[in-house]
Amino acid sequence: MLPLRLISEFMEKQTIQNALISVFDKQGIDELVTVLHESKITIYSTGGTFEYIKSLGIPAIKIETLTGYPEMLEGRVKTLHPAVFAGILAKRTPDHLRQIAQAELPLFDLVVVNLYPFEDTVASGAGYDAIIEKIDIGGVSLIRAAAKNYQFLHILCKTEQYASFTEYQRGGNTIDGLDLRRQLATEAFKVTSDYDAHIYQYLSGSNSKSTGSNMQLKYGENPHQSAELNGNTETYFHQLAGKQISFNNLMDIESALKLKSDFNTEQAMVAIFKHNNPCGVAIADSPVIAWRKALDCDPTSAFGGVIILNRPLELDLAREIDELFFEVVMATEIHEDALQLLKGKKNRIILRLNPAKLPTQTVRSFMDLRLVQDTDTINPFEEKLEMVTNPVHSPASQADLHLAIACVKHLKSNAISIVKNGQMIGAGTGQTSRVDALLQAIDKAKKYNFDLTDSIVGSDAFFPFADTAELIFKNGIKTIVQPGGSIRDKEVIAFCNEHNIEMYFTGIRHFKH
Repeated sequence: MLPLRLISEFMEKQTIQNALISVFDKQGIDELVTVLHESKITIYSTGGTFEYIKSLGIPAIKIETLTGYPEMLEGRVKTLHPAVFAGILAKRTPDHLRQIAQAELPLFDLVVVNLYPFEDTVASGAGYDAIIEKIDIGGVSLIRAAAKNYQFLHILCKTEQYASFTEYQRGGNTIDGLDLRRQLATEAFKVTSDYDAHIYQYLSGSNSKSTGSNMQLKYGENPHQSAELNGNTETYFHQLAGKQISFNNLMDIESALKLKSDFNTEQAMVAIFKHNNPCGVAIADSPVIAWRKALDCDPTSAFGGVIILNRPLELDLAREIDELFFEVVMATEIHEDALQLLKGKKNRIILRLNPAKLPTQTVRSFMDLRLVQDTDTINPFEEKLEMVTNPVHSPASQADLHLAIACVKHLKSNAISIVKNGQMIGAGTGQTSRVDALLQAIDKAKKYNFDLTDSIVGSDAFFPFADTAELIFKNGIKTIVQPGGSIRDKEVIAFCNEHNIEMYFTGIRHFKH
């Protein structure tokens, strides 16, 4: 408790004297409480957290000793008491300190809280009652109170904050105390905002975490990056099952939707995406056959990927998909029996695609500036093909020529696709030279025992030198489709004519960065 005679000391020097710890997830608490104990900080705690700290051999004071009330209503009420919140919300002013001293209450300088796992409970498929019980009340209140009063105390509400804070407490962090507290408070309000958005999503039946026009995401490309989506994804899909969609999921979903928009074909199309690149693409008379061919292209990369098909998803295909791990499955329609089977894996995201046209503009960023361009909406299946070499063998399949363009259009540049019999059998992506992209595509095809005879090489941009054509010839490939437009086109054409390779120009480049 704080005697009146110590008020002036608190006004002059703000050190951590008392900490309140109440956490659901005990990960990382061991080292934190050890450092607090070594720093002679008094620890107050609740329920299971108190027992856990006690089991570590570290002394703590049970919160009910302070409040004078035991935990009530099956643990729903533990910390909701003036004796707790006064010590958190008190400013270090003479008036507030005097009231705290007169009430003989401790001032809290550090609050450590993490919340009931509401989102994980929803994703687990738990029942309504179990989900509602995971709506944290006291924890959110503690976080908000501590964050509001950040000028005078620290709030830790994420386990990943513990390590840097313990370093700071040991004196290894030189950041100004107030700056640190402001940073922690900002992160705290983000946590409570996201938490409430999850609850809104569940109770409203919404399939996005949207409150107004912003969808708060769990994190960005990496866990240390915060992220949000401005707008509502319902324009493009309706989520039927699975965990919250992540930033990286959305990137793959966008890439898959763009590819699908090019396949206005009577045949079934299946594509598998990984890190924004298709690692398997195939067309066939049935979705099951298209699926098998798409998976055969690169079954290793397909693991954990995103699947899209341009047909309804029926039970026979769902059974085959269910044998492997995939993050996202999406189709124009999903039959109820197929949905129930796929929902067996609780975290698997299942999306029903809504009919929607691609936006006419693509928005990205240059640093903190907005970068806008027209969307690449040219349909590869409608591009004109001009044979620029001598015809030397049976005409290549027009469908495969266009498929090679469609595949390479959606691979990151520099890109090469290899296609045969309605199937992408090799892909080279994101390489700094076109030869490297071709080598990667050929290696992929050979790795999975594809025969390159009668296959077609597609390129997203022109061949700057004849070396690419030389490599194609050495691997027995006889057909190329590319945009053309290089100052050395004549050299490449001459090499192809000399070695009986047929080459088509489209006049359309499809860079994708």
